[in-house]
Amino acid sequence: MADTSIEWTDATWNPVAGCSIMSAGCTNCYAMRMAARLEAMGVDKYRGLTRKSGGRAKWTGQLYLDERALAIPSSWSRPRNVFVNSMSDLFHPDVPVEFVRKVWAAMAQTRRHTFQILTKRPDRMSLVLSDGFDVLPNVWLGTSVEDGRVLHRLDDLRRVPAAIRFVSFEPLIGSVAGGRLEGIEWAIVGGESGPKARPMDPDWIDEIFEMCAESRSAFFFKQWGGANKKAAGRSYKGRTWDEMPAAAA
Repeated sequence: MADTSIEWTDATWNPVAGCSIMSAGCTNCYAMRMAARLEAMGVDKYRGLTRKSGGRAKWTGQLYLDERALAIPSSWSRPRNVFVNSMSDLFHPDVPVEFVRKVWAAMAQTRRHTFQILTKRPDRMSLVLSDGFDVLPNVWLGTSVEDGRVLHRLDDLRRVPAAIRFVSFEPLIGSVAGGRLEGIEWAIVGGESGPKARPMDPDWIDEIFEMCAESRSAFFFKQWGGANKKAAGRSYKGRTWDEMPAAAA
C-alpha cells in the first residue's frame, strides 16, 4: 500500500490485515506492534486486531479483508516489487479461498509488478493453490523459517506450484542445519530487530550461505538486527549481499 524500507522489496500491499501467532518466530513480530500503533492512530482497518498482553501488543486472531485494497496495484504505473500482506498472512486459515482468488486476479491483471508472498503456512498455500489457480510468472511464493523446528516448511514450499520459490530466514533465532534449498531459488537472511530482539549466531548464517552455494540459490543478507539494526548494519563476509532470483533480471 506504500513504499517501504524493507531491503528486498519496493512496496507493501495489504489486502488482508491481522494474524495469529504461529511459532517462535512470531514472538516479537513487528507487524503486531505496527498494527497496534495504527489502531491508536485511528486507522479503522486495524481496530481490534491486537490486544495488550504482558505490556506488548499481541494478535487477537481477528482478520480484516480489505476489498478496496484490491485495486491498489493497478494504480501503480511504474513496475515494482511488491511484498503482499506485510501485516498478515494470505494463507491464514481464516482467509477464504474466494478472497485469495480475488488477490490472484488483481496480481494477474498487473503483470508489470512482481508480487512476493510470504507465509508461515506453506502447507495451506500448497493445498489452496493446487486447486484451479494459475501459476503466475510475476508471483513469487515463499515461507518463513526461523529455526530447525520448522524446517518442514521447506518441504511444504517445494510442493507449491510457483514460478519462483523463496524462503525468509528471518528472524533467524536458531540453527537451520539439515535444511535443503533444492527447488528454492532465493534465500533471505536476517536477524531479529527491535525491543527484546534475540541474537543471531554468525554460524547460522554460514550454514545458509553454504546451502545457497550448493543449490545455486540467490543469497540476500538483510540485516544483523538487534536493538539498533542500523548501527549493526548488513555487511556479511566483508560485503553487502543483494542477490535476487534470475527472474528479477
